[in-house]
Amino acid sequence: MEKSLFDHAAEQEKNAQEKTTGANAPQEITVSQLSNLLKRRIEDEFGYVRVRGELSRVTVAKSGHLYTSLKDENAVLDSICWKGTLARLSVRPEEGLDVVCTGRLTTYPARSNYQLIIESMELAGEGALLKMLEERRKKLAAEGLFDASRKKALPFLPQVIGVITSPTGAVIRDILHRLAERFPRPVLLWPVMVQGQGAAEQVTKAINGFNALPENSPHRPDVLIVARGGGSLEDLMPFNDEAVVRAAAASNIPLISAVGHETDTTLIDYAADLRAPTPTAAAEKAVPVKAQIAAQVLDYEGRLVQVMQSRLTLSRRQLEGLARGLGNPARLLENAVQRLDQAGLRLDMGLKNWLAQRQAHLRELSARLTPAALRTQLVHDGRQLQNLAERLQTVMRQKTETEKKRLEHLSAMLESLSFKKILARGFVLVTDQKTGKTVHGVAELSNEDFVGLQFHDGKLSAIIKTE
Repeated sequence: MEKSLFDHAAEQEKNAQEKTTGANAPQEITVSQLSNLLKRRIEDEFGYVRVRGELSRVTVAKSGHLYTSLKDENAVLDSICWKGTLARLSVRPEEGLDVVCTGRLTTYPARSNYQLIIESMELAGEGALLKMLEERRKKLAAEGLFDASRKKALPFLPQVIGVITSPTGAVIRDILHRLAERFPRPVLLWPVMVQGQGAAEQVTKAINGFNALPENSPHRPDVLIVARGGGSLEDLMPFNDEAVVRAAAASNIPLISAVGHETDTTLIDYAADLRAPTPTAAAEKAVPVKAQIAAQVLDYEGRLVQVMQSRLTLSRRQLEGLARGLGNPARLLENAVQRLDQAGLRLDMGLKNWLAQRQAHLRELSARLTPAALRTQLVHDGRQLQNLAERLQTVMRQKTETEKKRLEHLSAMLESLSFKKILARGFVLVTDQKTGKTVHGVAELSNEDFVGLQFHDGKLSAIIKTE
């Protein structure tokens, strides 16, 4: 069994005092053995510690582990928070935060230093917590998440109201009771934790979940209420979480924040479209009072009836005044009726005269259409047709003779210009037998070239011999 570090130190001191040598000299150990002895001693002595300090050099590695340092005015302590523990911390580690970390001390032999393995983390006092919240508020405000231009108006009478809160607390009962008193509306509850580890993540998922519902879904709320009762600053911390605030600011559904009592303020209040001092007040802001609306409608109805009666009375008086000025309508129509009767009589006479004229004209045409008259017209038209046919034949013969003579003239001209006439005068047409092209001069031929010779009465072949 290995001796402890202090046993080795005591033995070495004793040996040094006795100035012994040889077999009584201190036992030789390796660097690794010494590191292990130190590691074991530190972990045994400081297995559980609570250390207060300011976070410095906060770094999250790709593996998900957190590496940081705790420091005060005189010393620095390297610290590590493993990935699984980091996700469960109630405080999000940030540079400059004054925190109290609970964990165990250990050593890192590769660098000969000691370090704190963080198992939990909490802010060191309410002042540090308020400082962190103020810095976070300024950061989000600088990004424009709290701008008034981003706020959306609440619907006058929502069809569905979404509530994000604990299903077992008094908050949901107060909201439902107040809605029932004012104007009952369907309520969809998204149950969440409202304090403690994991509450912020659940609230964020609830806001995003309601917004993810399709626009035409009957379950999509027209307004959201995020609510919880009062509590300490630590209890309300989930509603100061940056992810919750960003989800509220990005919500396409108008959102009412009702967290805590009237004097409590959380960061979600700044990002919400409307802040209510209490959950009951949030229900009052979400819907109007049904009885007041009904009374207002009855009032409008009475006023409308009065206005219509006054309007009808005024119109009746105006009509009576105009009627007195027009006189008796029956007398105004007497002359018009008489003129209409006279026009009807003239129309009847005109139709009878027109029909008599048409009948006389028809009888005249019928008398002219006798067989003898038709035969005479046919003989006349036949002679005209024969005359036209003879004239057409004469013109065609003349045209044919003229075109024939013109064609003979052109043929003679073409024959006179043909190269065969030139060959008949003793000329020869020379062609290259390879290409078939006409040879125009001696420069185009070489010795032993094979050419064709065309005379006016036949063709021959020849081989070129140059001198």
